[in-house]
Amino acid sequence: MCAHIRAQWAAPGQVKIALACWVVNMDTARYLGDNPPAREETRLPPEGTAEWDEELTSRVIGHLAARMNALATALPTTDEHLTITVPLVLT
Repeated sequence: MCAHIRAQWAAPGQVKIALACWVVNMDTARYLGDNPPAREETRLPPEGTAEWDEELTSRVIGHLAARMNALATALPTTDEHLTITVPLVLT
């Protein structure tokens, strides 16, 4: 599994977390045959060819939302991420 995560200020005391997950087939036979996946195969577009896994992203962002006390349910972005807004807790 691979993931792309980004964080940005949403409002005073709040941070917006965006997440996209995808699964890359790291076929053992390819490695044993000395033919590992090319770098672009393991990256999301536009740099690569990997495909976004919406179900996996939804499950992972759901776990993050519960652990980080998200202020609302996850929302989709235009670039295949799901976003939550969480309180900023400085310790």
